[in-house]
Amino acid sequence: MTSTWLEPSSTATALLLLGRGTDPASERGVDCPGELPPPSDPNLVARATAAKAKLGQRVFVLGHHYQRDEVIQFADVTGDSFKLAREAAARPDAEYIVFCGVHFMAESADILTTDAQRVVLPDLAAGCSMADMAALPQVESAWETLAELGVAGSTVPVTYMNSSADIKGFVGRNGGVVCTSSNAERALQWAFERGQRVLFLPDQHLGRNTAVLKMGLDADDCVLYDPHKPGGGLTAKQLREAKMILWRGHCSVHGRFTLSSVEEVRMRVPGVNVLVHPECRYDVVTAADQVGSTEYIISTIEAAPAGSAWAIGTELNLVRRLAGAHPDKQIMFLDRTVCYCSTMNRIDLPHLVWALEELVAGRVPNQITVDPDTAHHARVALDQMLALP
Repeated sequence: MTSTWLEPSSTATALLLLGRGTDPASERGVDCPGELPPPSDPNLVARATAAKAKLGQRVFVLGHHYQRDEVIQFADVTGDSFKLAREAAARPDAEYIVFCGVHFMAESADILTTDAQRVVLPDLAAGCSMADMAALPQVESAWETLAELGVAGSTVPVTYMNSSADIKGFVGRNGGVVCTSSNAERALQWAFERGQRVLFLPDQHLGRNTAVLKMGLDADDCVLYDPHKPGGGLTAKQLREAKMILWRGHCSVHGRFTLSSVEEVRMRVPGVNVLVHPECRYDVVTAADQVGSTEYIISTIEAAPAGSAWAIGTELNLVRRLAGAHPDKQIMFLDRTVCYCSTMNRIDLPHLVWALEELVAGRVPNQITVDPDTAHHARVALDQMLALP
C-alpha cells in the first residue's frame, strides 16, 4: 500500500512548477533557440530513442534523482549531483554530456571533464534557488568584512556542492573545500583543523545540522550571515566569536517541511518512520527518525523490511519513484502538499528531445562552460574534497 499525495492543478503556477509556461524574470531565460517539440507530441519517446541511438557512444545522458520519470528513462546513469559529475568525468570518450539536472551540476561536470567534451543543459532555466542565494560579489563582500575584523585568516570557507562554479572557485582560492551532504561532517573536521571558524555556504540548514548534531557544537556557536544586511546583520563581536558563520541560504524544497508535518504524519500513520534530508530545518531533522543524503534515503528504503511505513522529506519525484519501486512498503511524502523542485522540473521530455536532436544535426545547444581561472580554483576545492579521508 502506498499513500496518495496532491498533484498540481492546471494553474499557471502549477504549470510553471512542472516546467511549463515561462518566467520572464528568470535570470537565465527560458526560451530555446529553435523549435521545441510540444508536450502533446505522441512521438516524443520514439524521437528521443531514435536521436540517442544515432548519437550512440558519442552522448552520455545523466539524470538527477529529482528528475521526472519521462526523462529518467533515457538516463545512462542516475544519481545525486556529485555522483553524476564524477560519472561524466569517468567517460572521457563521450563527446557530449547531456546533464538532466540543474545549472550548478552541469558546471561541475564541465570542470571535471576534459576540454574536448561538451556539457549540455537541456533548459538553461534549470537553475537552483539555493545556489543563487550566494552570489560571488556578496560572498567577496562578506570576506572583506571578515578581513577588516582581522579574522579572515583564521576562517576556512566551506561550500556545499549545491553552489555555483564562482563560489567553488572562491573557496578554492581561499584555502577551503567543497562538501556534499554525505561528507559535510568530515569536511568541517578538516576545516576546523586549519582554522578557528568556518564560513559555510550556501545552505544554512546543512551547516547547522552538521555542526550541532554531528560535531557537538552548541547552537550559539552558529551565527546567520544575511548578505542583504550591512555586516551580515551581525556585530563584530558575533563574527569574531562564532565558530560557524552560516550563509542565509536554503533549499526551497527541503525548507518547506515543518515540525507540524512530522507531528501530523505520526498521528495519521502509527509506527511510521520519518526519513529526511539534512537540508531540512533543524527542528524537522531533530524530530525525524533518520537523516541522510539522497543516496542514503534510497539505500535505507531499499533495506527496509516489507510492511514498514516511511514518510520521506525530500523532492516529490524521488519519493514517488521509491513508492513505485517498493510496493511492499508504505511510502509517503512527508508534506501533504506537492513539493517539486520547480527548476529541476523545467527539464522535461520536449527539452531533452530538442537537445538530442540538435546534437544529431551537428549543433551543440545550451553548452555550459566555466572560464579557465574559475574552473582551476573550483577544481582545487573539489580535489580537496576528494582527498578527504
